[in-house]
Amino acid sequence: MRKSLSILVLLCAGLAVAAPQVQAQTSAKKTVKKSAKKPAAKAAPAEVDDGEDEGTPDVKTSVSIDYKCELGNKLTIYTNAEDDKHVALRWGKALHRLTRVATTTGANRFENRKYGLLWIGIPAKGILLDSKKGLQLANECKSAEQEAMPAEAPADPAHSL
Repeated sequence: MRKSLSILVLLCAGLAVAAPQVQAQTSAKKTVKKSAKKPAAKAAPAEVDDGEDEGTPDVKTSVSIDYKCELGNKLTIYTNAEDDKHVALRWGKALHRLTRVATTTGANRFENRKYGLLWIGIPAKGILLDSKKGLQLANECKSAEQEAMPAEAPADPAHSL
């Protein structure tokens, strides 16, 4: 009897020590389960394809401007006086239709979301980007008119202070 009583006391002592640990584990599992039940963040809305980037643009009545870019790259922009919201861009052998995107800086920004092409034109130069891959396709693109513009004179370091 004494032996069974000591075994019973040891079991109770073991349970008394293990009980808080089991309760802590159980409450941790409940916390994990509760956080797992939270709804996932809302997914970003899918890009709307309005079909503006589709098809080959008609450039027969458009004015073309050839650009020479660094690293020997060349591209041509076709504009139409009747449609200032779109341009056509010949890059390599492909002709793409780009749609104007409003800017706060005054830069001319045209984009074709389907192919990821992004043309940014400022008075000094233009740049062509691949927005899907995050790559610069052509930089320092200048038309004959832009190349004829005199470069800004470098600032005199003595007067910059």
